[in-house]
Amino acid sequence: MVQEKGTISIHTENIFPIIKKFLYSDHEIFLRELVSNAVDAIQKAKRLVSLGQFQGELGEPLVQVKLDADAQTITISDNGIGMTAEEIKKYINQVAFSGASEFLEKFKEAKDANEIIGQFGLGFYSAFMVADKVEINTLSYQQGAEPARWVCDGSTTFELSEGSRTERGTDIVLYINEENKDFLENHKLQSILDKYAKFLPVPVQFGTKTESEPDGEDEEGKPKYKEVETPNIINTVKPIWTKAPSELKDEDYLNFYKELYPFTEDPLFWIHLNVDYPFNLTGVLYFPKIKNDVEIQRNKIKLFSRQVFITDDVKDIVPEFLMLLHGVIDSPDIPLNVSRSFYRQMVM
Repeated sequence: MVQEKGTISIHTENIFPIIKKFLYSDHEIFLRELVSNAVDAIQKAKRLVSLGQFQGELGEPLVQVKLDADAQTITISDNGIGMTAEEIKKYINQVAFSGASEFLEKFKEAKDANEIIGQFGLGFYSAFMVADKVEINTLSYQQGAEPARWVCDGSTTFELSEGSRTERGTDIVLYINEENKDFLENHKLQSILDKYAKFLPVPVQFGTKTESEPDGEDEEGKPKYKEVETPNIINTVKPIWTKAPSELKDEDYLNFYKELYPFTEDPLFWIHLNVDYPFNLTGVLYFPKIKNDVEIQRNKIKLFSRQVFITDDVKDIVPEFLMLLHGVIDSPDIPLNVSRSFYRQMVM
């Protein structure tokens, strides 16, 4: 593959300063966006297998988030469908903007960074909120495909060359800038993943954990143990709201409630939602025990889209009389850039 340099087709030289300035307050979204993209790539590979369009070994699906504090990088890897060099040109190099004026006009009406990112297809480019340079290493599932490497330093120019990846999938490497070095801390990334990726439908690994395994016996015949490192999978891929009520027991609902709201009393009862008209919606809503002398706690309903956390600020989404409920609502009809006013129109 011949090395190629070019200019990203975005019709404005100011896109990266706009991303970094206007979206800065919500810059943790970059991790949600990139991990969600990795999940999508794996699910697309699964669909190709089911359609008979991919004959290779699918393997165990896995998204990996790796932190290298010394190199100041965060890497998001998947074993999904990957991309060819031509697909990189099509999907990465051509950002769908009709002009800076349109963007700025739309931005004036946006309530938060979620809305801006989704409206303009900026999910991947949210990486530049925290990184001075972003690198893609990828290998497509297509037979005979060659690995490709794409690098951009936050300007409108890119470099596309032969990659080094030997297995199907994609690595996104973020070279974190000085202003966002706090993302190079384990606990910071863990908290963001706990927030957005806790119930993603594909296993997400962040680091390793140490466990004890039997290792024979000592001289006195007592069992010995050795410490081994195992992958740290941080999410539950099939939470209870994705299952049929017939598969679940009361204990399952109560355990899930405790997972969402530790140190709380058991709820009075719950409702398992499964709606397919006028839009798809699943979830579990709990009726908590309310004491007269305790103020009703808000922000206890969590909104998801395809198991990706969106928000727990639902005051403009659900009717006021339901605000005392706890639980989860999930709808694939909600884009990641959902605005609360838009969703309110959907449900009314």
